[in-house]
Amino acid sequence: MKKAILFDLDDTLLWDDRSVKEAFRITCEYAQAETGVNPEALEEAVRTEARAIYEAFEAFPFTKMIGINPFEGLWARFEEGEQAEFRQLQQFVPSYRTDSWTKGLAALGINNAELGKKLGEMFPAERRSRPIVYDETFAVLDQLKDQYKLLLLTNGSPDLQREKLAGVPQLVPYFDHIIISGEFGEGKPRASIFNHALSRLGLEVDDCIMVGDKLTTDILGANTVGMTSVWINRHGVDRNDDIIPTHTITSLNDLFEILA
Repeated sequence: MKKAILFDLDDTLLWDDRSVKEAFRITCEYAQAETGVNPEALEEAVRTEARAIYEAFEAFPFTKMIGINPFEGLWARFEEGEQAEFRQLQQFVPSYRTDSWTKGLAALGINNAELGKKLGEMFPAERRSRPIVYDETFAVLDQLKDQYKLLLLTNGSPDLQREKLAGVPQLVPYFDHIIISGEFGEGKPRASIFNHALSRLGLEVDDCIMVGDKLTTDILGANTVGMTSVWINRHGVDRNDDIIPTHTITSLNDLFEILA
């Protein structure tokens, strides 16, 4: 009998990919109205340029260890976090946003730094206005909350992850503990953050399961410490045999069969 469930946040409980996609769509459609650019092509170009700029940044190894992706950098403020790298990120992101959009436009033959700056300011506002939760999230948590300890284990910047939670305020009360990698100092899949979660719960590894959408963080980390891992694969992603979850589900509703 399991006593606790550890949940990932982004694309497990919150539909972050959709929020980002919709923010890109609105911002790119604005650029289309201004210039005639193809919005899908602009999104792809901006994503490509953003990745290249982000991965060349001196604090990139830290962001990778904490679990902050390039597209979070396009709207995060990085105002919290004790490590010096968060102050580097805070100084970096204003130009990063402008440069990603300006270079994305330029890749499609549109040299317009003023529009690039405007789009770089528009995208964060559009993303902030779109906190999206999966349809089954609250119904599942309602059934679990009185039977199990619930812990939220999320990678990311402290202020950004708390801002995401603030956008859906009814989510936080379900959890006995919330652990954010940027506050702890290391992210999934590091064994240290899973052991920290166990310490907070006061439980042994066999008492818990980890539910998450990312094989390389949620599932690998759980497997590393010997915890039952549940991979939520809503979109039929193919996996190789490098990281094998204990269970695979396509909806949070499938958890009840595993727990039974």
